[in-house]
Amino acid sequence: MEIYLVGGAVRDALLGLPVQDRDWVVVGGTPEAMGAQGFVPVGKDFPVFLHPLTHEEYALARTERKSGPGYKGFAVQASPEVTLEDDLARRDLTINAIAQALHPDLASGRLPESQPGPGHLIDPWGGERDLHARVLRHVTPAFREDPVRILRLARFAARFADFSVAPETLDLMREMVDDGEVDHLVPERVWQEMARGLMADRPSRMFEVLRACGALKRLLPELDRLWGVPQRADYHPEIDTGVHVMMVLDMAARLKAPLAVRYACLGHDLGKGNTPADVLPRHIGHEERSARLLKHVSARLRVPLDCKELADVVAREHGNLHRSLDLGAAALMRLLERCDAIRKPARFEDILLACECDARGRLGQSEAAYPQAARLRQALAAALSVDTAPVAAQAAARGLQGQAVGAAVQQARSQAVAQGLGLHAD
Repeated sequence: MEIYLVGGAVRDALLGLPVQDRDWVVVGGTPEAMGAQGFVPVGKDFPVFLHPLTHEEYALARTERKSGPGYKGFAVQASPEVTLEDDLARRDLTINAIAQALHPDLASGRLPESQPGPGHLIDPWGGERDLHARVLRHVTPAFREDPVRILRLARFAARFADFSVAPETLDLMREMVDDGEVDHLVPERVWQEMARGLMADRPSRMFEVLRACGALKRLLPELDRLWGVPQRADYHPEIDTGVHVMMVLDMAARLKAPLAVRYACLGHDLGKGNTPADVLPRHIGHEERSARLLKHVSARLRVPLDCKELADVVAREHGNLHRSLDLGAAALMRLLERCDAIRKPARFEDILLACECDARGRLGQSEAAYPQAARLRQALAAALSVDTAPVAAQAAARGLQGQAVGAAVQQARSQAVAQGLGLHAD
């Protein structure tokens, strides 16, 4: 058996990036031979094994042949006759189809001390050339057989933002979309790839590539329709709503926002795509329309609960947070309650971050301050400082019950907010 390092580990090492995980391909091996060495089988659809000590993945060299629609419609052949070049040919992009001859010891998983140098490269598809040229290029026309590769390439464009997509690869992706291949993608896989792209350094690139090949219109039509929708130039000098949302996303990446915040940024303005043409560029009531659309998107993609709930609050309330500098104590208290800030102060920080990204994701505003956040934090701190037990007890002693007790607590918190911010009590 011959063993080679393959895929992302080779690519990232050549780019001078940290190598997170190492994947190996085994040529000339069989499941029985791997089992005899103590490897643990984990592959459901093809022979992949975990090393008993390092837990790194070792896959038998294999070929794949299209046998049906979608990303699961493949017949896999793994046998000792499959060559390294055969295995590399089934991979998606040339930059991921490079192998390195390192030959670790099977028993320990370690490289022998006699290993000469870093190991020579096996690169039959010109992956190293494309790394230097900063190009994302498909390996063979078999790329078209797996629609997940469209999502993967878009995700790589977000991670390697200075890479371009080869024109012939973009043409192939458009053909795949026209042939309906992306319609067979399951929601879980779409979300998995989208979430990884959202967490990249420039998430806007993922959606630019998906839009360029036509896949965005099929996967996220609610987002795709935002391009070309105008906004008021006095609030949005960039004018185009799609451009704005991409600027907000990239601001979220710049501020190292977590996934839930980035998803909220993605969906906060979806309702602007449904604004009647006769009222443009104004978008009255777009917040509630955005929230309704987001509920459908989150359900369709089976988005995790924390992402879905945060995005809903941000969609509904981002305009109110932006205007919060003009709110009095009672109105601030109502805003905090609608955001559930009293019960979930940590999540409220994420709401503030998403709104800051929205405010700074505009032409000429990337370095602007967002004083609303500090004022709202101060208001929340004042509200949380109220010891509600005595307030509730006093209300009960006056014969109040139920909602009336809650109103007394809210009034006490509003008074604390007024005092904390130096405002007149409402």
